[in-house]
Amino acid sequence: MVKVIIRRSLPNDAKLLSQLSERTFIDSFGHTCSEFDMSDFVARYFSEDRILEELSDQEDHYYLAFIDDFPVGYMRLKEGYEEYPAIQKYKAIELKRIYILKEYQSQKVGAALLQYAFQLGVSSGYEAIWLGVWEHNLRAIAFYKKYGFEDTDFTHSFFIGETGSTDHWLIKVF
Repeated sequence: MVKVIIRRSLPNDAKLLSQLSERTFIDSFGHTCSEFDMSDFVARYFSEDRILEELSDQEDHYYLAFIDDFPVGYMRLKEGYEEYPAIQKYKAIELKRIYILKEYQSQKVGAALLQYAFQLGVSSGYEAIWLGVWEHNLRAIAFYKKYGFEDTDFTHSFFIGETGSTDHWLIKVF
């Protein structure tokens, strides 16, 4: 079994996170919209400056996953969700992102990151963890359900440029 090492990201990881974010997002969703929409979205949301700004936010938490000292994925957890009524009944943390390089997706890196998120959530006094997942990402939906996430029956629109999609909100109560 491959050993996955997870550590909290630091400001000097912004460039690495930017590169991982761009590559994994394009690999996951590049086929869902125009090249222009994708490149604009990536430039806007995964730039080194944007990630550095998020890393300095007290409510934003990035974690990197490594195999043999090589960065293979990351996750982003976010506190603060006042605008989401389906989640408000819990003290909850959002799993904003969890992305693994394509060639490492079968090596349980996502499972290691998710278990790490669960441990952090419980040890920090959270009652639940929630996320939005694209309705057509059946592999991700199955993955989350395997780890106890349930559909809240709430959805929200997500746009990559002009291309709209629907995300389902899933939640796991600890």
